[in-house]
Amino acid sequence: MARNCFSLKKLDLGARAGELATPHGLVRTPVFCPVASQATVKTLTPEEINGLGFSMLLANTYHLYLQPGVSVIEKMGGLHRFMAWDKPILTDSGGYQVFSLSPLRRIDDEGVTFRSHVDGSEHRFTPELAVEYQEALGSDIMMVLDECPPHDGTRAEVEEATGRTHRWAARCLKAKTREDLSLYAIVQGGSFTDLRQKSAEHLAGLDFPGYAIGGLSLGEAKSLTLEMIEAAAERLPKDRPRYLMGVGSPEDIVEGVARGIDIFDCALPTRVARNGALFTPAGRINIRNAAYREQSSPVDPTCECYACRTFSAAYLHHLFVAKELLFYRLATIHNLTFISHLMETIRDSILAGTFGALRRDFMSTYRPTNERTRIQQKEKWLKKQRSE
Repeated sequence: MARNCFSLKKLDLGARAGELATPHGLVRTPVFCPVASQATVKTLTPEEINGLGFSMLLANTYHLYLQPGVSVIEKMGGLHRFMAWDKPILTDSGGYQVFSLSPLRRIDDEGVTFRSHVDGSEHRFTPELAVEYQEALGSDIMMVLDECPPHDGTRAEVEEATGRTHRWAARCLKAKTREDLSLYAIVQGGSFTDLRQKSAEHLAGLDFPGYAIGGLSLGEAKSLTLEMIEAAAERLPKDRPRYLMGVGSPEDIVEGVARGIDIFDCALPTRVARNGALFTPAGRINIRNAAYREQSSPVDPTCECYACRTFSAAYLHHLFVAKELLFYRLATIHNLTFISHLMETIRDSILAGTFGALRRDFMSTYRPTNERTRIQQKEKWLKKQRSE
């Protein structure tokens, strides 16, 4: 089976530094993929994303299938040419988006029928179609169609969804026709340690070139998220990349790397940026707070992004309060610069054998969002997603 070539360069206390060769270039891991669900990272150009140091983006099959349509993108020469990004692209199958449409979809063993959140029209996804669409898009890394159970689902519900995910994974593998592209499996199992372990073991037996851990950071306690990552990662092949789906707060990236994760993606850095939350070495700050109204220094004096090199916190506060579009661009540049620098620092520390010290220093100074607030914000976001 053709596969993207992954090689481990250094291990340090469970953290891994590696290299992933793809048709559109080499990706050095650990790596964070900014989310470009609809073939764009909101507010920024591909040239700007490249300039921030990112080597791979994530796009979403569900969104692109609905608009502008997979056939349109295929006619335009594929997703890379369509969005003017010549580096690797990872596409989610759209499974999570479909399954988050709770009232608008019906699941059976063959696939899922759902109504578009755009116009209410009815559509059908099967494992075979999910692979066909992603091959037409031409993404370097494709994901199998999986069923993502709710984080608070019963054991019976999670077992059923996990079993279906396994069967669909095998069908996706059989449906794959393009040897130049890579297909990753997705470990499920909800919040049950033994189900996570069994899922990882089962999928590892199918010999995929890479493995994702899905269905986490959906409202469960952070300690449980980390426990499930450990349960899955320890049962996955050590010579294949491990991808933690939809997890991307700075502290979670550090803790994920410590547990052997190689690839991350998340809309959080760009989403919270547009809502006024900016990353600093001490944690997130809310630029709308009155304390920044007359602050002449930048948001983060240690940051080298365009926003911090050029503007005061007072100016960003003004832009946000005035709802000026420039704020969304500057805030996005700032937060993605923070994440890019964090990933570079993490990789360098692994190669130098000092990741343990970096982790201790980071976790002692970075103040995570309050757990209760974080869960409330996540629930609010998920509710908004279901209603759109």
